[in-house]
Amino acid sequence: MSIALLATGCTGSPVPTRDLGADIDEVAATLVEQPLLHSTSIGVVHRGEAFIRHSGDMEAGKSGPPTDATLYEIGSLSKTLTGTLMANAVLERRLDLDDDVRRYLQGDYPNLQYHGEPIRIRHLLSHTSGLPNMLPERANTVLADFTDQRTPRELNAIYAGYGKAEFFRDLHAVEIRQAPGKEYAYSSTGTELAAHILETVYKRDYESLLRGFVEESAAMTGLRIRPNEEEAARLAVGYHSDNPVPTTPMPQLPWGASGNVKATVPEMVEYLRFQLAGGPVVTESHRALVEFDPEFSIGYFWNIVSGDRLKGGYYAHHGGVPRSQCYIYILPKYDLGIFVITNQSGDQTAHAMEAAIDTLVKRVAAREATGQGASR
Repeated sequence: MSIALLATGCTGSPVPTRDLGADIDEVAATLVEQPLLHSTSIGVVHRGEAFIRHSGDMEAGKSGPPTDATLYEIGSLSKTLTGTLMANAVLERRLDLDDDVRRYLQGDYPNLQYHGEPIRIRHLLSHTSGLPNMLPERANTVLADFTDQRTPRELNAIYAGYGKAEFFRDLHAVEIRQAPGKEYAYSSTGTELAAHILETVYKRDYESLLRGFVEESAAMTGLRIRPNEEEAARLAVGYHSDNPVPTTPMPQLPWGASGNVKATVPEMVEYLRFQLAGGPVVTESHRALVEFDPEFSIGYFWNIVSGDRLKGGYYAHHGGVPRSQCYIYILPKYDLGIFVITNQSGDQTAHAMEAAIDTLVKRVAAREATGQGASR
């Protein structure tokens, strides 16, 4: 089946099927029929009801679908968790969005400013700091041709032994070429620096800070950045681009805040519940920090889209590592949260997942228009 069929809900019209659970089954089955995709897992929360579906086989030629115990690499969705911790820190008055980031760094960083205007915490959160996407800089050259089959191996070599000391060394050499706060430039470097700031104000390492917060606030007990041996054995097998051979996990970044979080689908369902429930921290994290145009803003690492006729205003983020891609969508209009992940990462993977999400939203909208429930 084509992506076009996914986008129209496989039926040519948004007529509800038996129930939302059946819709998710259908979308998952269609998604894994896309070229190169092996398996998918989908978590949905709609008006308090949760649904989890797994489809396909994790490894080509071997029977074995993902399960609720499968530990996935969620890539840059990790950034939304960093944003959540930052929102909490702001509400606790441990820091201020307008703080100069150099306040939290040891040593002099005269380079982290542009004509006297410093990089501030709000610039890290909104990807307007002017910092490069990745440090060291040579990683950006490798990522520029992401689908090249050499990319995972080259990234592993770059980050072997690359820790916090090396990060700060390279941060000294960064050149800011425009006034912070003006232009969008996606930066995982900014997220890693945000994690350092959180460690500084809480006097606690980032992973334990993150796990402590989500366990207490969102009932997420299994989130990991550096899994132990047993947990690593549950990591999803994954494929990079069109390589038929499974590839290695994303290499460890200095803090891991920008792309190293691992989670099961049930954990992500709890995250959807947490986001949909609102509350002070979520509300703050969803607050627009920069508006780029009337329809697109950035919150605490969240992409905020306004004016979508079908979806209404919503919050979203994509995550990708060399062997996995995923999306999270929070749609208040329908009290709906969607998490979709695949164990393949290529140049068409995100498009296929977006089509799947559009189909699910259309089904939910049609069901609500006809007064149907979301029975399992």
